Amino acid sequence: MRRTGLSRHIIVSMSMMVLSVIVMMILSSYLLYAILMEFYPASTTLEPEGWMPTGPELAWMLGVTLLGLTLAIAASIRLAHRILSPLSSLLDSIRALADGDLGVRASVSDDSPDEVALLAEDFNAMAARLQHMETERSMWHAAIAHELRTPMTILRGRLQGLAEGVFQPDEAQFHSLLSQVEGLSRLIEDLRVLSLADNSRLEVHRARNDVVQEVHSVMTLVDPGFRSAGFVLEMETSREEHPAYCDPTRLRQALLALLENARRYASPGRVRIAIHDAAEHVQVVIEDEGPGIEPSLQAHIFNPFMRGDSSRSRQGGGSGLGLAVVKAIVDAHGGTIGCMPSSIGGTRFVIELPRQ
Repeated sequence: MRRTGLSRHIIVSMSMMVLSVIVMMILSSYLLYAILMEFYPASTTLEPEGWMPTGPELAWMLGVTLLGLTLAIAASIRLAHRILSPLSSLLDSIRALADGDLGVRASVSDDSPDEVALLAEDFNAMAARLQHMETERSMWHAAIAHELRTPMTILRGRLQGLAEGVFQPDEAQFHSLLSQVEGLSRLIEDLRVLSLADNSRLEVHRARNDVVQEVHSVMTLVDPGFRSAGFVLEMETSREEHPAYCDPTRLRQALLALLENARRYASPGRVRIAIHDAAEHVQVVIEDEGPGIEPSLQAHIFNPFMRGDSSRSRQGGGSGLGLAVVKAIVDAHGGTIGCMPSSIGGTRFVIELPRQ
């Protein structure tokens, strides 16, 4: 089907409107005279035979009609240019975006209609978002490849050494290999959780559970490792039970990730876990004694592969996914999590879980 341009539609519509107004004015004049002659004959001395326009009158009406059409066409061309110029720019940008140019942006002039300008702004925002997502995707691929490469290199070197007789197949070697495999398993599980969360498919089986009991079970599990690293775990509660509507398995996973983060990156000392009731939430606070997170990184600390001091992060051996997994779990519960400086000198993480 053949399509006509918007510019032609505007010009034809404006011309037809002006022509219709002129014809309507002429016909309405004759109608007025007819009504006056029918009901008020004394109000006019013009006879019906004199209603037909004379030559000069016809020339005048024709001139006015042509002038009106000329003005309408001129105004239509100006209006069409004002509307179509930014739309053409937007169309070119859409085609470039479809061809893979994510850096393209639509431009509009200052005299463009507000609706067209808003449309161009929305397109530019969408293009910027797509470009940001593509950049993040590339960074994700590079970061995942980097995180997988380190344990794989270690495994390959150890296995090759065992095969060539460089290393003796003793218990220490097997434990070393097992630790690398466990690290790979954790990395794969974290990536799976984040992938499900990004697609809103992370399942949480929410029910009424006691947060104090879950925190206590996690503390019992990790306490030997914390003590050997020089940490002391403390728990503070305002009462014996703090029920919340949560998935206990996912909650323990989030708590383990936060405590593991503290064990890797905080200085030896106290790690305090406090549980309190808020108006509609149960609040779980985990804080350490330092050195803390730089204020410039606190707003981005829950992004995947985000780390603070890179040298300390590498020494700790983390993948940079733990806090992103925690946020994904908390979000799936309909809760919130925040990061701020601690009153005891380190970092304070605050989780709020719905009570209902």
